[in-house]
Amino acid sequence: CDRDEAALGGLAGEPGVETVRANLEDGSPWPFGTRQFLGVVVTNYLHRPLFSSIASALSPGGVLIYETFSRQQAQIGKPSRDDFLLQPGELLQRCSGLRVVAYEDGRLSDPERIIQRLCAVKEVSGAPTYPLQAR
Repeated sequence: CDRDEAALGGLAGEPGVETVRANLEDGSPWPFGTRQFLGVVVTNYLHRPLFSSIASALSPGGVLIYETFSRQQAQIGKPSRDDFLLQPGELLQRCSGLRVVAYEDGRLSDPERIIQRLCAVKEVSGAPTYPLQAR
C-alpha cells in the first residue's frame, strides 16, 4: 500500500501480491476495511494514528514486522522531523497489545540510520502460552 503508484510498480502482477494505491494520511477510510492478514510489514514509515488500524488488520496468529527511524536519526540525517521519528521505546509501547518476539533499537550501517524494529504476533484467543525457561 502506498500513495505513489510508481512505488508499487515493481510489485504489480507478482503472484500472491495485491497492491493498493491509497493515501493513509488524508483522513480517508482505512483502505482494507475489516480485512485481516497473516502478516503486515511496515518499513520507513510512521503515522501514529494508524497503529490501531494496523493491529486490527492482523488476523489471530498474524505477524507484524515494523521498522522505522528513531528520534536520534535527526542527528545524522533525514528524516529529522519529530512527526516521522519514534521516541525511545515508543514502538514497544504502541505494540503493547501484541506479543513481541523480537525488538531492536540502535544504529545500523549501509546506509547509516538509527532505527527501532520489532516483530510481534497477535495472540490467538484461548491459545496456551509457554513462558521461556532459563537453562
